[in-house]
Amino acid sequence: MDDSQQPDEDTSLSTTAFLPPSIHEAALIAGDTYSHFSPVPPSLLPGPDAPPGAAGPPCCLGVDEAGRGPVLGPMVYGVFYLPLPLSDPLLRAAHRFDDSKVLTPAVRAALMQTLCTPATDLHDACGWAVTSLSARNISAGMLRGRSAAVYNLNAQAMDATVALIQGVLRRGVNVREVYVDTIGPPAAYQAKLERVFPTIKITVAKKADSLYPCVSAASVCAKVTRDVALEVLWKARGRAAAVAAASAASATSAAAAAARTYPEQDGEKEEDEEDKEKAGDEAGEQEQDEAMAWGSGYPSDARCASWLRGNMHPVFGWGPECRMSWGTAKDMLEAAPSKGGGVRVDWPEEDPDTQRVTDFFAASKNGQEEKTDELAAWFGTPAGLEAF
Repeated sequence: MDDSQQPDEDTSLSTTAFLPPSIHEAALIAGDTYSHFSPVPPSLLPGPDAPPGAAGPPCCLGVDEAGRGPVLGPMVYGVFYLPLPLSDPLLRAAHRFDDSKVLTPAVRAALMQTLCTPATDLHDACGWAVTSLSARNISAGMLRGRSAAVYNLNAQAMDATVALIQGVLRRGVNVREVYVDTIGPPAAYQAKLERVFPTIKITVAKKADSLYPCVSAASVCAKVTRDVALEVLWKARGRAAAVAAASAASATSAAAAAARTYPEQDGEKEEDEEDKEKAGDEAGEQEQDEAMAWGSGYPSDARCASWLRGNMHPVFGWGPECRMSWGTAKDMLEAAPSKGGGVRVDWPEEDPDTQRVTDFFAASKNGQEEKTDELAAWFGTPAGLEAF
């Protein structure tokens, strides 16, 4: 992806103590894509005395995403639904929902917490869901080899949108209108969704997150989930590099201190010096943690670019928190080793149409099997130190 063509997205970070239920920590750390659906409020389903086939109140549903442009962390798609008559009075008038980019992180977190708190008006009348598309899965789709069609970001976004709407419909919600913030030409996107959902009124528009309250609410759900997911990934993966570096620096300081020779009468002074060194190491660890924080995850964020450069493995690049299909990551990996780039790796492309069973047998000359290094043939040749 061309990092210079990023959408106008909010890069502010959320440091809230509220952990939304849409955060599936194990899946995030493992680099897996997952979906989370809130319970459907009983008020949106047919009552217990309703005849078979009865539908609940007609609802509108909004769709929006957060994190389309960053090189780090997931892209999160969110949907939000509620009865059609409540859209403006409940969302816009009562709770002041708006495009998540114009709301502060604290306001977004407060709205999300109210939505997740039982016995509140939002919780009792509204439902929501998100899909977190992991950086690893996004890159795996976009970096497919020649033998498979590239699964680009627009296609992944479309599939996530369709799956979320279908998930809400399967849960018995009577969705009659869908509003979507566009990811491309509105007409083409709307036509695709109308073919999938022919009985639902579909509206795809630019700036829909500012025009339609249900889309504004979906953008808040997606943005809060994305922000907290990035914090979870930092604590689990990004900070680990800082801790490792700080531990190495602490071990070096301890070794240097042990090598020093102090006069016997200065024993108390030696203990004081060690205490100061320990305190200094702890302060240095905190400073390094702060210095290596990856910021918002956007390539334009200097903290993000600095973290990527300082934590790149020359062979494997980064962990599942990084979208290696992004231009920023690819440029760093493909740079010359003298400029901090990675080790060149050539992956042979196998063509199943031209492969033969005999290709798996050792070659022979004059009926005699060639003498080959069996271990080298099986495991490959040794790598240089630069790979580590």
